[in-house]
Amino acid sequence: MVTEKHIKVTGMSTVSWKDAIVQTIAEAAKTIDYISTVTVLEQTAKVNGKKIVEYYSTLDISFVVDRERED
Repeated sequence: MVTEKHIKVTGMSTVSWKDAIVQTIAEAAKTIDYISTVTVLEQTAKVNGKKIVEYYSTLDISFVVDRERED
């Protein structure tokens, strides 16, 4: 049986929403093994004057629970 766990994470970029997504997944992958799917839940931005200065992406990251893992 395969069991997946879901976590909700938010990442930020000064470049774009796509970059925020890519960077968030890369950062999460440093501490989470077996990432299987990613769903973009929300995209928001911080505006300064007439320009977007920070892009935020909130993701639902799913990963397979490793039942063989030793504590």
